[in-house]
Amino acid sequence: MVLEQIVWINVVLIITIIVDRKLHEPMYIFVCNLCINALYGTVGFYPKFLMDLLSTTHVISYTECFLQAFIMYSFACCDMSILAVMAYDRYLAICRPLHYHSLMTKRRLSQLVCFSWFTPFCIFSINVLLTSRLRDLPQSLQNFIAIEFLLIPPIMNPLIYGFKLTKIRNRILGLVYIKGK
Repeated sequence: MVLEQIVWINVVLIITIIVDRKLHEPMYIFVCNLCINALYGTVGFYPKFLMDLLSTTHVISYTECFLQAFIMYSFACCDMSILAVMAYDRYLAICRPLHYHSLMTKRRLSQLVCFSWFTPFCIFSINVLLTSRLRDLPQSLQNFIAIEFLLIPPIMNPLIYGFKLTKIRNRILGLVYIKGK
């Protein structure tokens, strides 16, 4: 029922924006892209989720796992990039209203839409491809990679965030203990 409502509302919004010529403005085109992305994420997540709710066994193949991970990560990243592009569009409309139409041309609009879709798909395609190849590595190399993830962050965090992090934590704890007494 929820799946049907999500699909129905998004399809109605997409068709309305496509059919009505008055809505062929950048903001509505971005909203249309947001609805298309919502359909993409919904179709990628809910069928497997509902099957798992209804079945007694919850098994997923290695390939399906990567496909679902790719769909969910690309969906989330596309959502964020579309929202960022929408924020840029609103920034231009509010802060530079006299230059808006010269800056937000049809060419720029199509570039921004392509950017908001193409970039997440490329990033997560490479991510899934490289992650899927980890299975072919020897066990000793897999253990080394796991140890690297355990050892490197504690060593690098003080170098990245500075050694003042301990001082900041101690001051916050000091304030909490003082107020607690």
